[in-house]
Amino acid sequence: MLGFSIFLNEDWSQEKENYVNKMADIGFKGVFSSLHIPEEDVTKYSERLKSLLQIVRARKLKLMIDISGDALKHIGLTLDCPEAIFESGITGLRMDDGIDVETMANLSNYLTVGLNASTLTENDYEQLVHYHANFNNIEVWHNYYPRPNTGLDEKWFSEKNSWLKSKRFKVSAFVPGDRSLRLPLYETLPTLEIHRYQNPFSASLSLIRDYMVDDVYIGDPGLSNEACNQFIEYLHQKALLLHATSFNKKWDSYIYKYHQNRLDVARDVVRSEQSRIVNKNDDIQPENTVPRRKGSITIDNQLYGRYKGELQIVKRKLPPDAKVNVIGQIIDKDLPLLDFIQDGTKLKLVDIKEAHDEFR
Repeated sequence: MLGFSIFLNEDWSQEKENYVNKMADIGFKGVFSSLHIPEEDVTKYSERLKSLLQIVRARKLKLMIDISGDALKHIGLTLDCPEAIFESGITGLRMDDGIDVETMANLSNYLTVGLNASTLTENDYEQLVHYHANFNNIEVWHNYYPRPNTGLDEKWFSEKNSWLKSKRFKVSAFVPGDRSLRLPLYETLPTLEIHRYQNPFSASLSLIRDYMVDDVYIGDPGLSNEACNQFIEYLHQKALLLHATSFNKKWDSYIYKYHQNRLDVARDVVRSEQSRIVNKNDDIQPENTVPRRKGSITIDNQLYGRYKGELQIVKRKLPPDAKVNVIGQIIDKDLPLLDFIQDGTKLKLVDIKEAHDEFR
């Protein structure tokens, strides 16, 4: 499942409501918020949360609220009355340090409980069993890390998740946003340090494929239109959207459309399956036969005989070839997506200069 973050540091606005609706329309199913961020005015939480709850219920979204021991009192609730918490529209509570295991086990019989995935121990697990926790309602959530260099180590993260999966927990983690960043540092909010300034979409795919994460949440409170379009293509068209530039307008019609990688996956390049057939009658003269770096978009010219017209995306640095024209380039931010192209993967290449339009 995919989710996003809405924070209560400002009064509710039409902009926030539009963002929730936009993300729900894309296909995001979860919302994360917090009631204990030091920089925020806790006296405003109750009023702001009401507006969030209203739209979350209307859009049938899951809402996970991050709390500390006394955070709920700011919105008139208490851990001693879990029924009231559930009736408020809050579907889950992520427990920070300072809440005892017995309380968390009891709450799990009423609503979803999110435990700290990074600090959970074998003893904690045994205590949950002892206090008859409802494990169907328990998830484990890793933190996000606002300060650069403090995000989790990927090797440790992988090993921790392996242990969590052995206990059959559902694992959640965060990737950075790339539009509206959150105070106080505005340095993005990832779980893994390697993802701090990465494309939110490729970081999401990485968490799911490489680290056994079930639910991915956007940590920061905003996504660019480019990133939104990538999630749209993935969720609705099962395609990877890559932003590119062409080196000459005459190549636009070759580049900017859907492609599909061949079923027999090449080591060095992505091969657009139908390109040779589609382009076989075109006059493709040799030009710009320069060294090919990762992300170069190429087309085989007439010197390549029966390969003429094949469009490729380069996955690793390759030398120049007089038979291969370099006609475009995948933008640097999208280069990590090349690692997710497998046999038969559907791709959509779009012009980065036109990608700033509102998502379609």
